[in-house]
Amino acid sequence: MSSSVWTGRFPCAAEVFACVVAVAAVVCWVAGRPLGVDSAVYRSGALAVLRGESLYGHLAATPDWSPDLPFAYPPFAALLFWPLAALPTQLVWGVFGVLTAVALGVVARLTGPRSGMWWLVPLLVALEPVWRTVGLGQVNALLMALVVVDVLALRGSRWSGLLIGVAAAVKLTPLVFVPHLLVTGRRSDALRAVGAFAAACLAGFVLLPDDSRRYWGSALLGANEALSNAWWGNQSLHGLVHRLAGGRVVLVLAVAVCVVAAGFLVRALHERADHAAALLVTAFCGLLVSPISWTHHWVWVVPVCCLAARRGAWRVLFATAALFSVCALVPVPRGDNRELDWTPLEALVGNAYVLGALATGLVLVTAVLGGAVRRTPTSRNHETRSRVQAACEPRQQGDRVRPPV
Repeated sequence: MSSSVWTGRFPCAAEVFACVVAVAAVVCWVAGRPLGVDSAVYRSGALAVLRGESLYGHLAATPDWSPDLPFAYPPFAALLFWPLAALPTQLVWGVFGVLTAVALGVVARLTGPRSGMWWLVPLLVALEPVWRTVGLGQVNALLMALVVVDVLALRGSRWSGLLIGVAAAVKLTPLVFVPHLLVTGRRSDALRAVGAFAAACLAGFVLLPDDSRRYWGSALLGANEALSNAWWGNQSLHGLVHRLAGGRVVLVLAVAVCVVAAGFLVRALHERADHAAALLVTAFCGLLVSPISWTHHWVWVVPVCCLAARRGAWRVLFATAALFSVCALVPVPRGDNRELDWTPLEALVGNAYVLGALATGLVLVTAVLGGAVRRTPTSRNHETRSRVQAACEPRQQGDRVRPPV
């Protein structure tokens, strides 16, 4: 990793958090307490592969206390989860909790303040996407850390792009960072990312051919009703449009505008060498245009808070922290399509993540365009003055000075 990107030691608060999670996992295992709904699915998928059962049907190893959830990841993910089959469900939760703590520490070190950040990790844990990720035993934070390391720390390295490819083979959403690499001129990195993703998918087809055909043929979009899910927890443009009873045309237009605006911002920020901000624009664009973006997918708010703290943007930091820690707790009617009958105030609160991201994007686009307009007359005036001064200054010819012609 470049020393200009990674400096200092790993945040102590992240180490403490990892220890707390590990102890909680052991205590719940000894006490027989249920823990980790999504991590239980990962373990059940690993057991299904080992037992020769269908990965995308009913998971026989699902605990009695857990909802009967499907395995919604590519087959390659199940291959990576194989070691989890040897652990009790609670300890599997502990593994993902510790990995989440490590991921928070890595992201905080790469995007946050260089020192005096002992308070930052506890603030991050208080964010709803983070504590929900920990509670469910989700893999989101780990995938985010892989992408952040790839884009920021490995920039210019021959390994850049590989982590994005692996992350996308575990969960498809990191594929959005392949266009990010292309827009920012990192074509070789993008090719490596695609190559790593393709190699992982090929491994899935070789080792799990039936499951691979089923996943890419039908399970990809069918697991969570990806094209029609209007539940509050789906904080994406798809969810927003469905909740507001909008049609497919409105959805397509909203997605197109979001993608174009994101591309413009990423390019502008890249030209200013603001690589972290450009990365975050791509991440939030991916959250908005994805058919399903559960609230725990919004862990990308972590580097937003870290970057705001690093730059001393305290109002941005605390406004973001408030949005992603308070709005999710405000009661609004949820489930059984009650979201379709929200009042305007309920719709404002229930769509807070999406609306907050859209408002921020609009502010950024306005600021970039405004800055470009303000710079243009100044640049022209400066160029004119330079030409006039050059014309008025005496020119040297050999050792003698002659007036301008």
